[in-house]
Amino acid sequence: MADQQAENLYKTALYDLHVELGAKLVPFAGYAMPVQYPLGVKGEHLHTRAKAGLFDVSHMGQVRLVGENRVAELEKLVPGDIAVLKPGRTRYSAFTNDDGTILDDLMITNAGDSLFLVINAACKDDDIVHMRANLDNGVELQELSDRALMALQGPEAANVLARFAPDVASLKFMSFVEIDIAGIPCFVTRSGYTGEDGFEISVPDTDAEKLARLLLAEDEVEAIGLGARDSLRLEAGLCLYGNDIDTTTTPVEGDLNWIINKRRREEGGFLGADIILDQLANGADRKRVGIKPEGKAPAREHTMVLNKDGYDIGEITSGGFGPTVDAPIAMGYVAIEFAEPGTKVDLMVRGKARPAEIVALPFAPHRYFRG
Repeated sequence: MADQQAENLYKTALYDLHVELGAKLVPFAGYAMPVQYPLGVKGEHLHTRAKAGLFDVSHMGQVRLVGENRVAELEKLVPGDIAVLKPGRTRYSAFTNDDGTILDDLMITNAGDSLFLVINAACKDDDIVHMRANLDNGVELQELSDRALMALQGPEAANVLARFAPDVASLKFMSFVEIDIAGIPCFVTRSGYTGEDGFEISVPDTDAEKLARLLLAEDEVEAIGLGARDSLRLEAGLCLYGNDIDTTTTPVEGDLNWIINKRRREEGGFLGADIILDQLANGADRKRVGIKPEGKAPAREHTMVLNKDGYDIGEITSGGFGPTVDAPIAMGYVAIEFAEPGTKVDLMVRGKARPAEIVALPFAPHRYFRG
């Protein structure tokens, strides 16, 4: 990345460390971010599946909502049941709009005296404007712009982190704790974006490099870039906002029905509820599915999906090579009558129809720690 270009981008608290580690830096959501290190995308991917990888995700937005009406006010903007979220628990949800489509997906944690939100980098400015415009009744939004965020992911992640903070070993999937790691005050959630066990760690900017160096000094840990982050989440069947879900997709079309529980289905009360609840009751016209191309040629985003009669039935939204499964993999949307696993389809790759099959997600099994 040219120095001039880098000067026009935001830098995370770990930028100098990325340079020192030999990262290839690319522009991403306005930040200079590491796409890979000398180990390479495939090596980083397989290392994370086998041991533990450390990701800099400080470009994400971190927000705290305070005020006694914070739960009811946030529930106007998301279809999830936040009222049942106990202190120390985290939930995945989405901001919807009046059209019933998705403005962003996010993680919501009940931090006891507040709600702690992690929102996507490319959407965070718009998300904050949206929340400020719609959160009433004394709810205050605090931007935590002085904190970095890193993710430690993989089967050895808990063993590594417990050397510095023993209590994290018993933390269950989608649970949260404020804890010192090697004397550094951190917010730790047992969650991630790889399908593996792991943690997301919010840390003051001033301590981020110290903590990253401590973790990277452990034998099991390697620095991992955005390239492997993308292939890991694709194998895990997890959505990337802007690709697999966006303002053209509803939660039902995105196969995210599970984020809307019984109470919210009965009561509604969130933006776009009429449209989303109608789709829950009567079905949507299309659905996000897993797609497995035959052979070794990957099919990338925007690849057209055809039925066996040659008619356009959908489009791939994320595609590439899955190092764990050692084969090309993809996700995308197809007309609902073709969404059943086992359905044979064709993909238009470089002007040629190539065979593929609709498959159940994920491609690689989730290995979350549920206690």
